[in-house]
Amino acid sequence: MYGILDCNSFYASCERVFKPHLIAKPIVVLSNNDGCVIARSIEAKSFVPMGAEAFKYEKVFKEKHINVFSSNYSLYGDLSTRVMSILSKFTLDIEIYSIDEAFFKLDGISKDELEDYVSKIKYTIEKQVGIPVSIGVAKTKSLSKVANKIAKKYTNETKGVYVILNNEQRIKALKWTKVEDVWGIGRSISKKLKFQNIHTAYDFTLLSDELVRNKFSVVGLRLKQDLSGNSTIGIEVVRDKISIATTRSFEYVLRDFEPIKERIATFANACAEKLRRQHSECNYLYVFLKTSSYSSVKRNVGVVVHLPYITNSSITICNYANRGIKQLFKKGYNYKKAGVVVMGLKPEEEHQFSLFEDENPRHKSLMKVIDKLNLKYNKPTVKIANQDLDKTWKMKQDHLSPRYTTAIDEIIEIKCN
Repeated sequence: MYGILDCNSFYASCERVFKPHLIAKPIVVLSNNDGCVIARSIEAKSFVPMGAEAFKYEKVFKEKHINVFSSNYSLYGDLSTRVMSILSKFTLDIEIYSIDEAFFKLDGISKDELEDYVSKIKYTIEKQVGIPVSIGVAKTKSLSKVANKIAKKYTNETKGVYVILNNEQRIKALKWTKVEDVWGIGRSISKKLKFQNIHTAYDFTLLSDELVRNKFSVVGLRLKQDLSGNSTIGIEVVRDKISIATTRSFEYVLRDFEPIKERIATFANACAEKLRRQHSECNYLYVFLKTSSYSSVKRNVGVVVHLPYITNSSITICNYANRGIKQLFKKGYNYKKAGVVVMGLKPEEEHQFSLFEDENPRHKSLMKVIDKLNLKYNKPTVKIANQDLDKTWKMKQDHLSPRYTTAIDEIIEIKCN
């Protein structure tokens, strides 16, 4: 049997863990630079659409008493790790699907014990972390997603846990599920299916294998079989990222080369740090530069920069990223966004040395010291020289809550009388 654990209104729930007075109150969370709405609590969904530009809805926020938060990824990431850590104590086979979702297998547990077992998982997470979760269980991964939707939709009846045990429950659940809500069926495919009078997940399973394979590929056929109760989509093994990106919109438009160069160096350094954390190295970079979408004169350009040797050194990656931005920059434009993507990743232990040119071996030791110091002080204490030593990259975060669990100077203070 497969299960999927889904944290309810995850970003909003993270804020409520430390502000319980906001339980059942409307909450929205904004994207980087407080640009647009990326998460909403159930109470806020009827007032604010997903992706709404924050400045256009300031009046709505006030009128409807909606609590607004800047995205606090440090807090969200830590609470997600705590949730997944607890889940791993109940099952060995886990696939972390996103920051707030995870598939897992439940082998060796009888059908009679399944609901009590997953209810215990739910209770433990909510008790120890404070994040409400919903859990769906079924014979296949896609059916567990359907079960999870039912658990969320009918919370009072299911108590946040729903298990599809037999064929009768499977058919009833699939007839209830709209075809556009099926995991793996996108907007374009659902339109094609509706054109053929396929409106529910159950309708989809009644199509012939040949038709599904011809019109929707082998992937569509696997999904159909999975929904029919034949497991074809297993737990995926977690792999390291194949590329790492650091991209940002500038708080203000930039027209001069030097501040853009400094931003690129900072982004490149962030990519290098991420590489070292997953013990990888990169072969080449992609650097891009964009004007604002509202600019009358647009310029969106990018360049691939090949490295002379594979590396995860901040010094090397920053230097070559700046070579890339020199090729891209032209005066006279209002630049609003830039980024660095490191690609061609390989494990650090597979590093192959070149006979003709290779990196200074002292870089490795230096990077270890820098990472250790920055981790110790929980901020970029040591920077690369082509970064602005007096500047800390700061997004617009006017509604940022404290990093209660990851910054020692932001933990909750308790006053005892």
